[in-house]
Order: sequence, then structure tokens, then C-alpha cells
Amino acid sequence: MSEISTDLVRHLAGLARIDLSEAEVESLTGELAQIVESIAKVSEVATPDVVATSHPIPLSNVFRDDEVRPSLTVEQALSGAPEREGDRFKVASILDEEQ
Repeated sequence: MSEISTDLVRHLAGLARIDLSEAEVESLTGELAQIVESIAKVSEVATPDVVATSHPIPLSNVFRDDEVRPSLTVEQALSGAPEREGDRFKVASILDEEQ
């Protein structure tokens, strides 16, 4: 039997301040129950002798040396800017704070 009930889903939605319809509550109850069951199955086989992995295939990072390469000049980079302030793009403030 599932530990997830419609009352629990409504309670969690209230804590998260999410307004759910009855159809959404019913749908999420089933989905969350399936997730809990899946985690329980994984927990059954996750024994101390099974090494934890973050990825099934070993990965390695490929690094390259940083090299200075030709790039745009400040004038070229700012040539299409609607507004500029010195050597920077000028954009409208998105916060009510001045920096």
C-alpha cells in the first residue's frame, strides 16, 4: 500500500503554496506513489557491497590550454548596441536598487 495519500498531497501543496485542482491532486498522488515505490526498489538493491556511481560510464574532462586568439575589438563588439556607456553595454536596470 502506498504511503502517499491525497491528503498528504494537499498538505504538501499547501506548504509549497501551490493551488492544485482535484484532478491535479489525484494525478500527483499516483505519480508520487510511483516515485516512492521506485526509490524503495532501488534501496532494496543498494547494499554496502554495491559501489555508488554518479554515471554508469567513466567520464573524464578534456582540458585544453587557454590561448589568446583573435577576437572582436571593443568597437566591433559594441557597434550594434542600442546604447553604450564607455566600453560597456548600457542596459535598463531590472532592480529597484542602484549599484
